[in-house]
Amino acid sequence: MPLNLHAYLLSALLLLAGAAAAAAARHHASPAANATSSSEPVYLWPLPKSVSSGSRTLTVDPDLALDPQGPGGRSPAVAEAFQRYRGHVFTPWAHAARPRGARYDVTRLTVVVNSANDTLALGVDESYAIYVGAAGGVNSIVGGAIIEANTIYGAIRGLETFSQLCVFNYDTKNIEVRNAPWHIQDEPRFAFRGLLLDTSRHYLPVDVIKQVIDSMSFAKLNVLHWHIIDEESFPLEVPTYPNLWKGSYSKWERYTVEDARDIVNYAKKRGINVMAEIDVPGHAESWGNGYPKLWPSPNCTEPLDVSSNFTFEVISGILSDMRKIFPFGLFHLGGDEVYTGCWNTTPHVRQWLNEHNMTTKEAYKYFVLKAQQLAIKLNWIPVNWEETFNSFAENLNPLTVVHNWLGPGVCPKVVAKGFKCIMSNQGVWYLDHLDVPWEDVYSGEPLDGISDKDQQKLVLGGEVCMWGETADTSDVLQTIWPRAAAAAERLWSQLEAITAQDVETTVLSRLHYFRCLLNHRGIAAAPVTNYYARRPPIGPGSCFVQ
Repeated sequence: MPLNLHAYLLSALLLLAGAAAAAAARHHASPAANATSSSEPVYLWPLPKSVSSGSRTLTVDPDLALDPQGPGGRSPAVAEAFQRYRGHVFTPWAHAARPRGARYDVTRLTVVVNSANDTLALGVDESYAIYVGAAGGVNSIVGGAIIEANTIYGAIRGLETFSQLCVFNYDTKNIEVRNAPWHIQDEPRFAFRGLLLDTSRHYLPVDVIKQVIDSMSFAKLNVLHWHIIDEESFPLEVPTYPNLWKGSYSKWERYTVEDARDIVNYAKKRGINVMAEIDVPGHAESWGNGYPKLWPSPNCTEPLDVSSNFTFEVISGILSDMRKIFPFGLFHLGGDEVYTGCWNTTPHVRQWLNEHNMTTKEAYKYFVLKAQQLAIKLNWIPVNWEETFNSFAENLNPLTVVHNWLGPGVCPKVVAKGFKCIMSNQGVWYLDHLDVPWEDVYSGEPLDGISDKDQQKLVLGGEVCMWGETADTSDVLQTIWPRAAAAAERLWSQLEAITAQDVETTVLSRLHYFRCLLNHRGIAAAPVTNYYARRPPIGPGSCFVQ
């Protein structure tokens, strides 16, 4: 979409300024750039695709103004994001402490967005470019800083990076951008950069889920996989089958339809999709608290009753209600850990199996495929855990996205058969495994074992999983962070850039810095280097070294 004349001028200035910055710091402007001109690490997380920097320190006006340009620059989402990041960068008293007549190098932030389309979908363009230079130079016409993006969501990613360039100087009480001029061009390596949040094993209040969403946006993660329901509890309101949430732990540990919509809208404003999950046919015992007919028998409470039409009527009703809440194109149908033994010992189910000439394994396949069709009719792409692929790959719907979790080496097999894949190898990306150190999380690579370029395109990305058996409001954030940030950089940053760094020096120092940034923003991120995740510090010390 074409920009107006002023925006064209801004784009030209961006290119000129970028060229000047690159000439001044040419040896730093490469895909693997990881140090400033002063040989310090680039304290940005995740590491951008291309970075050049200089040696100047610029001051930022506490009354920093937004100068929106382009068709999407004036969108409410950009204005709201700008105000959020002003709050992250400046203290509440910054304006009052501004000396009369003070002059600053950066007085306004020009945000150019080429499209006003606010559709958030998998693969939306999240690329952006930033230039931050000194007023009075080549960039004087724009007051010091530009973010340019094709979409609103690219602009939001750029605002995060700009906020990380802004550092408070306690001596002068100014916000500064050090090592300027900066020229950054950035885009994610993978379209799907997820975090699973389990609210069945422990209920998480809506405000806690919003804190998780905020923290995800700081690390540029873009999919919240909301594992709402499991065998232990069914906390979500389903208007078509209102007794389902009788499976919640209590009447005070539930999510209304309005809560769910609020979470989806909150996430969208931060460029985060919400992928919901109902895990069938296993992991569904809680469903029967409201509708006991879903159980094969009182002694066989899961898997769900494959022989009953009512089972699929309920699944269809749940999916229809959830389609009104969750606009994301992917929906997770689970399908893991299905132990079918009690189907054989339940008389009416065994009779049904005999009549249909099915083994329990074949009935498992029948159930998964029927649930897939219900989701596809609602224009969803089905996602299933890898057991479905391992058991009957040749029968899965071609649209199926296979979600790896059991171990390494699965995505190569999945993409070789033409399916898309998401990696969550439990050996490195299960956050409830507290003895997995951040270095192992950082080493997880979705493309391991896949050399064919066309097959690599079938890997959507990956996801860290915060299973909730031992995580609730009291400890969920410090269990997620900072280790999730290690996976976030793996999923966002260029492979050449992150593999070129020294993990124990350059990466570790930047991760310490990002953990402290999370703490400053009110996110309870635990120390980086504890042997067991989420443990408190073992003694006095700086946030930047623990």
